[in-house]
Amino acid sequence: MADTLQGTDELSQNNVELDDLEIDDVSQSPVDLDLDFLPPGIEVPVRDSSSTYQTPIPKAIKLGESCILGVDEAGRGPVLGAMVYALSYCMKSYSEKLPSFGFADSKQLTHATRVSLFNRMCNNIGSSDDCDLLDNVGWATCIMTARDISSGMLRSQTGRVYNLNEQAHDATIALISEVLAKGVNVTEIYVDTVGPPAPYQAKLSRYFPGIKVIVTKKADSLFPIVSVASICAKVTRDISLKCRDESDGMWGSGYPSDGKTTKWLKDTLDPIFGWGPVVRFSWQTSKDLLETNKTAIKVDWNDQEKTDIRLGAIQSSEYWLGKLATSEF
Repeated sequence: MADTLQGTDELSQNNVELDDLEIDDVSQSPVDLDLDFLPPGIEVPVRDSSSTYQTPIPKAIKLGESCILGVDEAGRGPVLGAMVYALSYCMKSYSEKLPSFGFADSKQLTHATRVSLFNRMCNNIGSSDDCDLLDNVGWATCIMTARDISSGMLRSQTGRVYNLNEQAHDATIALISEVLAKGVNVTEIYVDTVGPPAPYQAKLSRYFPGIKVIVTKKADSLFPIVSVASICAKVTRDISLKCRDESDGMWGSGYPSDGKTTKWLKDTLDPIFGWGPVVRFSWQTSKDLLETNKTAIKVDWNDQEKTDIRLGAIQSSEYWLGKLATSEF
């Protein structure tokens, strides 16, 4: 029951929807993942600052030829680890071939299948089909770290809060803009929605005039090019979290509804530092645990330049030091 209530709090506080709080694949939580394949967008050791990776334009894509582009994310709901936005693109004439490789909503595929498909997009591992994907499909990822997500969402009342939807929109716009800046002739964009589809579609259409933009729920199930992006995002998110596992496999999937995750958070809570930068301090789950923990120490910040001190602590320290005693955490 407690996990359900925590999930409800996340819905109202963090701009997430019910689907975002569900564990994507119970049988394949990140602690079970192997690291035989490391996506190019992940650096080891994993950084605490957000990062973006873009593939070169694939060989088969001819400049000027119409291309379609899809966008999806992974890790919107978890209290642990990064949220990853990804896009993929290919020539419109090639897109009809994507279902034949097995691309589908990443939540409906096993971890092994997702990794195999993503690996084939990144490497020529032996067959003509592998080379075909590598030569025809471009992709990009933006790894938005827990520290940076929280830094935006925990700005004090004197500063403008940078909520999760705005961060997601900006990541999407930046990824698409980089592809267009390379000279790829994108004529159609398909996006799995963040929030209500209509205003988000209108916003993207204003940013990218002359390009057909479709924003809808379940886009990863409707459009194969979004399915490709979904796989890029999910594999990158899972492996990124695995690469920085500091729990010896005890922190579960990272979702607030996962009993292993909440137990690990409770057991490892430091009375001064809270947790390391892998935890989203802006999540209601984290706030509640800090508020109810009797050993947690409140910190009084000087009123002078309070906002700058607070943001500086989040952005420059390996750990976030305490919380404001005079305002909501």
